[in-house]
Amino acid sequence: MYPDLYEASVAELQVGLNAGHFSSVDLVKAYFARIEEVNLKGPSLRAVLELNPTALSKAAELDAERQEKGPRGALHGIPVLLKVLLRGIAKDNIATVASEGMNTTAGSFGLQHSIVPDDAGIVKRLRAAGAIILGIRTIFPFCRTAGLTPNTPGKTNLSELAHYRGNCASGWSGVGGQTTSAYYPNADPSGSSSGSGVAASIGLAAVTIGTETDGSIISPSSHNNIVGIKPTVGLTSRAGVIPVSSHQDTVGPMTRCVADAAVVLSVIAGKDPNDSDTLLQPDVVPDFTNALNPRALEGKRIGVPRRVFLDDESGSRFDILASFEEALDIIRSLGATVVDSADLPSIDEFKASNNETVVLDVDFKIGLNKYLSNLLSNPSGVKTLADLIKFNDDHPDLEKPEGFEDQSILIRSEATEGYNSTFVAALAANRDLGATRGIDAALQEHNLDALVLPSDGLTSTPPDYELVPLGFFGENVTVGHAGPHTVYPAPGVPFGLSFLGTAYSEFDLVGFAYAYELETKTRQLRKAFPAAIPRIQLRDILDLV
Repeated sequence: MYPDLYEASVAELQVGLNAGHFSSVDLVKAYFARIEEVNLKGPSLRAVLELNPTALSKAAELDAERQEKGPRGALHGIPVLLKVLLRGIAKDNIATVASEGMNTTAGSFGLQHSIVPDDAGIVKRLRAAGAIILGIRTIFPFCRTAGLTPNTPGKTNLSELAHYRGNCASGWSGVGGQTTSAYYPNADPSGSSSGSGVAASIGLAAVTIGTETDGSIISPSSHNNIVGIKPTVGLTSRAGVIPVSSHQDTVGPMTRCVADAAVVLSVIAGKDPNDSDTLLQPDVVPDFTNALNPRALEGKRIGVPRRVFLDDESGSRFDILASFEEALDIIRSLGATVVDSADLPSIDEFKASNNETVVLDVDFKIGLNKYLSNLLSNPSGVKTLADLIKFNDDHPDLEKPEGFEDQSILIRSEATEGYNSTFVAALAANRDLGATRGIDAALQEHNLDALVLPSDGLTSTPPDYELVPLGFFGENVTVGHAGPHTVYPAPGVPFGLSFLGTAYSEFDLVGFAYAYELETKTRQLRKAFPAAIPRIQLRDILDLV
């Protein structure tokens, strides 16, 4: 009757909501209570940056609508956490309108209390589907995270400025502090969608949203034992997202199971006139839940691009590579032909290339300056990237504490000179090495349906991929140093498996990941360390009524 919120799927929650066993108001109260248990208390995971003060009233409205008209769809009355780069309730780089009381800061005090002109595009889609914006999670900044106060808006923490500030630890932001994984005390959560990954992993929300430029959905999904989808650039709107690169940024779901990721992607995908790249996608967005076929891998050809990606077999990678070889056997047992190896023709050139850095540095300055110019107000006075660099220098107590002083990427980006011939050449080379002579060439040469790799290292490079849990580091792994306050690897810390494809191949990849997940159920093999598991369940909330 009352699903365990540590694992509860969207479908399970909808069964209970439709049967009247509990309400969306009960759900919001339960998630708020679970966040309070572990976010700043106990293990102090610092996954959630803000809670949405209007969440309970929105939940009550949606409960009444369900009674009168029935649910709008699969996300009706379902609480969602956003990354803080979005305007709305998500990761705190995803914009939400000021009337909801939440900040959109990308983890930077230089953007605190700024007022955005509108919700982000995907936030509009989530609201239209009946989702409840629960809050915003921690990211890394631009880099850090302060505190969560009762009844503040809900977004997750992140690596500051989506980890495009400097050599700062994953999961740290000025506003949010250091997010840590729930699978080992002080473990690196990866980033920049750090808070989204941690929050999803222990059931601090039904589903979460992340953003990615290069690994920011896939890597934290891998480190936190959850499912993540990096959609093709242009499948989901980036309008209202604090940008890193207009050529690489994308927004996608981070959830506990593939079915939930399919539900969320079906809602947030689609064209948006405020993001011209989305106008290039196919006219019809598929219902990705139709891809949930346990036999999806039968008769498929899955390639293994070993060169460069799997060259290093030393140290902690032994656990990952051993689990990966077992995964290949499972994929074969599910009816697929594994083509091993199927290397990317351009991989050596790609590894040696600096083109991505050139593109991201130029894009970041142009995109951030445009975003800042569109704010209705920003009390800090930050109006440009140059202003932000100076703000950080002028407020070292907030933005440059010991161990987190670096903002070399911001300084490097500020020195760029716009879309000149060097940029154009680097962008063209990126596309040639990554797609034309990269993943697309490997797929065509070997007649493949997808590629598969463990999700570490360069795996974040291809345009479209789906990640599922693969395994966990063994108890005898040497605990490594990751940041001033974090460790990686560590015993029990998760790692994932990525199915990679060409542009707009999400439907097929969802099917492959679902078939693998159904067969292995890897996520259920290990839970977070005991202190990081919230105890509050729906029954506790209902008993208080």
